[in-house]
Amino acid sequence: MRIDDRQIKKFIIDSGLLSEKDIALAEKKAKDKKTSLKEVILNDGKISEDEMRKMEAYVLGIPFVNLGEEKIDFSVLSLIPEPIARKHNIVAFRKKGNDLEVAMLDTDDLGAIDFVKKKVGLKILPRLTDSFSVKSVLLQYQKSLKAEFGDIIQKEAASMKKSAGGGEEVSATDLKKIAEDLPVVRIVDTLLSHAILQNASDIHIEPQEKELIVRYRIDGILHDAMVLPKDAASGITARIKVLSNLKLDEKRLPQDGRFKIENESGKVSFRVSTLPTYYGEKTVMRLLKESGGAFTLEGLGFHGEGLERIHNAIRQKTGIVLATGPTGSGKTTTLYTVLDILNTPDVNISTIEDPIEYQIARINQTQVKPEIGLTFGSGLRTLLRQDPNIIMVGEIRDSETASLAVNASLTGHLVLSTLHTNSASGAVPRLLDMGAEAFLLVSTIKVIVAQRLVRQLCKDKQKYILSKSEMENLSKRLDMGRLLEILKKENVVGPKDTWGTIPFYKPVKTPACESGYSGRIGIHEILKMSPTVSELVMKGATAQAIEEQGRQEGMMTMLEDGIYKAVRGITTIEEVFRVISE
Repeated sequence: MRIDDRQIKKFIIDSGLLSEKDIALAEKKAKDKKTSLKEVILNDGKISEDEMRKMEAYVLGIPFVNLGEEKIDFSVLSLIPEPIARKHNIVAFRKKGNDLEVAMLDTDDLGAIDFVKKKVGLKILPRLTDSFSVKSVLLQYQKSLKAEFGDIIQKEAASMKKSAGGGEEVSATDLKKIAEDLPVVRIVDTLLSHAILQNASDIHIEPQEKELIVRYRIDGILHDAMVLPKDAASGITARIKVLSNLKLDEKRLPQDGRFKIENESGKVSFRVSTLPTYYGEKTVMRLLKESGGAFTLEGLGFHGEGLERIHNAIRQKTGIVLATGPTGSGKTTTLYTVLDILNTPDVNISTIEDPIEYQIARINQTQVKPEIGLTFGSGLRTLLRQDPNIIMVGEIRDSETASLAVNASLTGHLVLSTLHTNSASGAVPRLLDMGAEAFLLVSTIKVIVAQRLVRQLCKDKQKYILSKSEMENLSKRLDMGRLLEILKKENVVGPKDTWGTIPFYKPVKTPACESGYSGRIGIHEILKMSPTVSELVMKGATAQAIEEQGRQEGMMTMLEDGIYKAVRGITTIEEVFRVISE
């Protein structure tokens, strides 16, 4: 049962959440847009979704439960499979006899209720909750499974000691047999499933003298996951090689491969790299989720004038858009997001990549294969004969690719690519070093995006005001007055706010958020190739001079953007300094 606009209006006014004037304006907007009062209030941010749920629970007489800090018994929690819980935002939290209490964000989701009822054979008692509670409980699946996974792996690893052998040379046939042993298969499957549940981006399997260390990279930081017996190393490596279609008996040379698995949470690709080390082969796997959903530029952290600059650039029919930064800074994700925006039926998009990280419908993606002569240069040359409107080149690595990318943009194509430089202004000297002509660069490059990834704060965070010494240290690294004006312009702070009144935030560790951080977001600087910047490039100006001109024309540096996001409570000052200094 849903509450209507009349009930919402009465409750909001009676409770003093909004004034009658605000309600009247919202009603007018709802009428003009032909939508509900509730939708307008939520979209305007007058009342949060969670506040609205509490209100609905009160009006409907449905109990509201807060599960943010509640530890739920795993036997009760697991009554609803984790994929179903995540998809429908429904979690089981209490069982009394034949009654099962479930917390939901939408008690009108009758399909989910009916599914759970049929699965567990119990009477379902729906309760409303907030999004933070659901998120906290979903994390408990992972923690409970972590312990379970650890037990499975240790048990199976112990049983492997008899079959895997010591450090002796083993033939390819024997390795294949080891790789197909049930304990080995279970260990690798469990490792992969655990990494997916932990939202890891990479798995590191590192042989040491007496043990095998497994580490996960989560939100850009490596964490020890588990320690396994050294005897398990050969079997685990062999199993991963079988999955990746690599040579089992080749241990002297590095190898690269790829495989894909599908589970309840969707398809996940694993990019595999093996490397010989003193104590054996080290294996690193990059996890690439194929069903993570599309990103938006706003969701990646772009905002204000910088966002407008990108949109203006990609609306052009020709030119070059560059994303720069070190490895793992999210350059490819930014370009994929731009491609998703540009991917309409009336354009032909082709890419040349190494590797193809995500498959995108209606886009022609080609994998670089240097061993057969298919390089970025040769691949790009071929793409130009495929009648594309938009081309993405995974990376400009050499003068040939740089020259071809410039020529492609001159001949009527929009070119997207990445470059390994530390700043947006540093991209121009780098391309000049590769032999590109200055006059061609200024006529083709539209914008250069430089970026890093910072960890995002969880919902629970500690507010504080900068001390005098902290403000002095910060003012040594950036123009505080300039940044304050930007913050006021974008309505992040009030018109009368000063650095002495603006709050910052620190992470708070909770059971639901063990590090105080969850997920990552970009900090950016977007350099526009304006007439004045073009003039500096033609004169052979330094990267510093180009950056200074860009700042005069409204470019926020990555540091400024980082502090901007720290003010908004998205990240911390410490986190910004950490990634900037890397």
